[in-house]
Amino acid sequence: MQFFELICKAYLKRDIEFKSSFEVISKFISFVISNGDFKDLHFGKGFKHYVFKSFYPLEKDKIYKKGETYEFTIRSLSEDLIDYLSNALRENINNPNFQVLTTTKRVVKQHFITELYTLSPTIVSISQGKFWTMEQSGDILLLQRLLHDNLEKKYNDFYKLKLNPMQNFIQLLEIKNRKPQNILISKNGKSIRFFGNKFRIIPHEDEVSQKLAFMALGAGLGEKNSFGGGFCLGKGVMV
Repeated sequence: MQFFELICKAYLKRDIEFKSSFEVISKFISFVISNGDFKDLHFGKGFKHYVFKSFYPLEKDKIYKKGETYEFTIRSLSEDLIDYLSNALRENINNPNFQVLTTTKRVVKQHFITELYTLSPTIVSISQGKFWTMEQSGDILLLQRLLHDNLEKKYNDFYKLKLNPMQNFIQLLEIKNRKPQNILISKNGKSIRFFGNKFRIIPHEDEVSQKLAFMALGAGLGEKNSFGGGFCLGKGVMV
């Protein structure tokens, strides 16, 4: 297993608030995908198998400044998609928000993972229009099952192979936020909030659990990954 990472340096054409950055980046990526070789991925239903991290570094006032350069990162299980985006993002100069100046590709091979940390809210649906939060549910075992099932489905969908897990991949889960986190987007002139949480996760050490933990790094944990949800960092041992 491996995933592919694209580090993008962007020049901002206007000020962008942190709360708006997920929508700004996700819509640009979606626009580029929808107008090229991967338009079927954009318009089709199902997993997109990519996730991104918003602009870095974050300013103290949480406003990314016009005229400055920042980095954002895209990860995908698909090398073809990353290679396409590497060129297409730089070539698209009509984006009113920012211009991608350079892209740097990195290949990350599977390695042993001791911990996962989510940098962006991890979104988990419990019913139509409702997301898992301590207030809405509070059922940690349900949360762990939904996170596990989502990663297993992603693995099956991308690799066309079925895993046979003996246990949930999560050995320990710690919720890092006191209040629900959210990702704000707009659709048809209406604002939509996806509510989620930030986690520290220790995965089990067996083969299937480690594969699913690596999937979380490469394709995102939970749902709404193409909107920036569930971007993870990991601790572990590179082989």
